[in-house]
Amino acid sequence: MTDFNQSPRLQLLPAIDVADGKAVRLTQGKAGTETSFGSPVDAAEDWVRQGAEWLHLVDLDAAFGRGDNRAVIKRVIKAVKGRVQVELSGGIRDEASLEAALATGVKRINLGTAALENPEWTAAVIAEYGDQIAVGLDVRGTTLAARGWTQDGGDLWHVLDRLEAAGCSRYVVTDVTKDGTLRGPNLELLKQVAERTEKPVVASGGVSSLDDIAALRELVPHGVEGAIVGKALYAGAFTLVAALDVAGA
Repeated sequence: MTDFNQSPRLQLLPAIDVADGKAVRLTQGKAGTETSFGSPVDAAEDWVRQGAEWLHLVDLDAAFGRGDNRAVIKRVIKAVKGRVQVELSGGIRDEASLEAALATGVKRINLGTAALENPEWTAAVIAEYGDQIAVGLDVRGTTLAARGWTQDGGDLWHVLDRLEAAGCSRYVVTDVTKDGTLRGPNLELLKQVAERTEKPVVASGGVSSLDDIAALRELVPHGVEGAIVGKALYAGAFTLVAALDVAGA
């Protein structure tokens, strides 16, 4: 057996979900289940201080189509510029919102609903921006969820095949039923997606313990590049420092 400490490292992305100007966490992605954790800038500073190399920043109000937090998100990005890479998600569905997101200077944009509802535009964006674009696949069973997880977005495998044909460079895979529940990640789903693509997969949803991070790290040779960690960090289940250690950072 390979020495665990010699196995490839798992990239960790602490999540900052922003709603009404505050850092919040949802349960199973449902609007109305927000628990507030204060200032998004303070949260970002805290994760950077603890050694984060990436932040996963989400504008929940934009994702749910109930406004946006662009001003706050700009402040977060400005506060951590040059110290950490940022992946931005939430409500990026057309040229204007994409250009506004890219103009903030983030390293990567996550497309969600647009990738399901507007395949032609998504393919064009992937062709133009390449590695700057990841696609979020938010899944219940093998059915995708769209519009802030409120609508059915089609069959996972059908959409994945289409995105592969378009040349998508990275997938962020979330089991919606586990997100914010601290019930552990869906390792089987992640393995299945990683088997269907040679592109890196980022895991999201359900991480509750350091054991979960160790289990995800074991999937790195199969194509799982990283993991987004949210509620467990905010709830104090473990520290980011400890998580980064287990992930091999």
